[in-house]
Amino acid sequence: MSNYLQHFTERFAALGSDNLQMLGDLYSEDVTFRDPLHHISGLTALRAYFAQLYGNVTEVRYTFEGLDEPQPGHGYIRWTLHYRHPRLAGGQPISLQGCSHLRWRARVHFHQDYFDAGALLYEHVPVLGGAVRWLKGRLA
Repeated sequence: MSNYLQHFTERFAALGSDNLQMLGDLYSEDVTFRDPLHHISGLTALRAYFAQLYGNVTEVRYTFEGLDEPQPGHGYIRWTLHYRHPRLAGGQPISLQGCSHLRWRARVHFHQDYFDAGALLYEHVPVLGGAVRWLKGRLA
């Protein structure tokens, strides 16, 4: 098991709207963060993104299922995000599985998240959610 990734996931899981200054302990000033919905450059922009993320949800936590460091400074984390958003799924809990690809030296300078954006957001929006679920069912 990767000691770096273990430490990273412990610190990341402790993040909340009241301690986003901890992002500077995890990420470099020149960090690149990508997911299916965003492309963010720099620690300042990443802090703003996380402030908005944590400000819009009533609950957020992560379960980490697997860590892999195939080479030094390069690794993967499998996770499940558990969250509640007042305007999605009637405020009920939503879970989403994903994977993060990280590259680091002393701190993470590249973070790419892979997940189903429909399962994160679109499936839980009234009217649109039904259409997305129907389409996914037809394509399966």
